Amino acid sequence: MTPFTYQRPTTVADAVAAAATPGAKLIAGGTNLIDLMKESVERPTALIDIGRLPLGAIEEADGGLRIGALVPNTTVAEDERVLARYPLLASAILAGATPQLRNAASTGGNLNQRTRCYYFYDVATPCNKRTPESGCGALRGVNRIHAILGTSDMCIATHPSDMCVALAALDAVVEVEGPEGGRAIPFADYHRLPEETPQRDNNLLPGEMVTAIRLPNEDFTAHHSYLKLRDRLSYAFALVSVAATLRIEDDRIVEARVALGGVAHKPWRDREAEAALIGKIPVRTMFEGFADTLLAPAAPRGGNAFKIPLARRAIVRALTQAAAGTPQSQTNKRIA
Repeated sequence: MTPFTYQRPTTVADAVAAAATPGAKLIAGGTNLIDLMKESVERPTALIDIGRLPLGAIEEADGGLRIGALVPNTTVAEDERVLARYPLLASAILAGATPQLRNAASTGGNLNQRTRCYYFYDVATPCNKRTPESGCGALRGVNRIHAILGTSDMCIATHPSDMCVALAALDAVVEVEGPEGGRAIPFADYHRLPEETPQRDNNLLPGEMVTAIRLPNEDFTAHHSYLKLRDRLSYAFALVSVAATLRIEDDRIVEARVALGGVAHKPWRDREAEAALIGKIPVRTMFEGFADTLLAPAAPRGGNAFKIPLARRAIVRALTQAAAGTPQSQTNKRIA
């Protein structure tokens, strides 16, 4: 492991100032960064431990909730307000990782975790995300877990988070603080597609750090489901996941949001396709047509072609569960 310095600031301003040091990395729960350091993927010259910053509370805000960046994933998933008003978020968090990892992982860190692409972790192979302009081993290699939507010839890696898929469907807002002050980023604009710069996972500016997530005051409690399909029922990243939320009045859909995980470099939404659901009666044939529209631009790379029919079935199933008010259980994870 490369030698590094270690700091523990106690204010956000001090953390932002320390993060401006070239080669510095912020660390909270460390559930991803430490692994990357062990593999020599990340070699920070300075670790800025933000664990003492006052960012560990869940608060009421404008009728919604404001979740501090240091709130552990377990605390979010078990918070009574989250369970009562944002059960989709709690369900997505419980679908990910293990209880031990969820206890350590922070809200801000979950947003910034990096891809689990085999080639990204293997420093002996080319990877444009790890080493820009070095190539992409996944394009013609083993790409079973890789993206089918929004890819580029530079990178086909996927974003690994479950929590972020739910946050995308909930239209969350990311609060950040940086050298130029604070700003709020709509969740849809936080993560990036790979395009020509796959080394950039998000739109944080240099020196900026996440301080909180805001959840709008909205009601998707009656009709939602987080469905995650994976190679085993526990402690596995999604091959495909679906966060589905509906608002239904007089037997017709008045609002629909569907975010996909495991299929793109960021949580994937198509707002135009969602708008086409408005006014429709929620039936299976209509959900099948929606899934076909959502997946029309999919471009598999050989080993991951199976994800298209898998995603189609998952979208239909998640929307059917949401419409019926019978969300996928994260305790009994088997898909009927």
